[in-house]
Amino acid sequence: MTDIQGEDAKTSGWRGSRELWLKAAKRAFLDTGLDAVKIQPLAISLNISRTSFYWFFKDRNALLDALLEEWEAKNTGAFTDACEAYAETPAEAVLNLIGVFLDEKVFEPRLDLAIRGWAHQSDPVMARVNAADERRLAAIRALFERFGYPADEADTRARTVYLTQIGYISMQVRESLQTRMTRVPRYVEIFSDHAPTPSELARFHARHGYSPQESDAEEPASKP
Repeated sequence: MTDIQGEDAKTSGWRGSRELWLKAAKRAFLDTGLDAVKIQPLAISLNISRTSFYWFFKDRNALLDALLEEWEAKNTGAFTDACEAYAETPAEAVLNLIGVFLDEKVFEPRLDLAIRGWAHQSDPVMARVNAADERRLAAIRALFERFGYPADEADTRARTVYLTQIGYISMQVRESLQTRMTRVPRYVEIFSDHAPTPSELARFHARHGYSPQESDAEEPASKP
């Protein structure tokens, strides 16, 4: 895992850093699974003494807890930030939310899937996953309520949005950006009962580095 060491390993001293150990743990977790997150193998991968681990974490359980905290802060935080972002219309608000799933720098789908797999082996982790799901759903409900949807309707719409997107992750759906973007307007209309305007879509496309014209030009001509 030389890419994990990089400049961090050169500048953080012989014992490494908390961030370095956590980054190595997450990489091992995502690539191999929970059993790979063990102190000695991580120390070997980082070319750092095993004893240096204890400068930053009490034990392996503390490291695993830090992994969960990072997941909650990053992935669940992405939901709450998107739901609270400025939007003039319900359609624009839903576009903000859908955007979470198009940027892996903001929301890591592999991490979400891995944590959910871990939860099937651990009741405490399952409890944290359930709590995170409730936080995310509450944020989406609040988004719809902000635009005047009745509470029961806001709840149903929130579940429709969230369970659809989590379904994409759980099924590990692979779509090109063009395919996903082509479906976005209809998703927005189904989720919010409001179609996004051309200007709202243009801003959404720009935020995610997508150009419909360029994508159309790249598509092969259909056969007659």
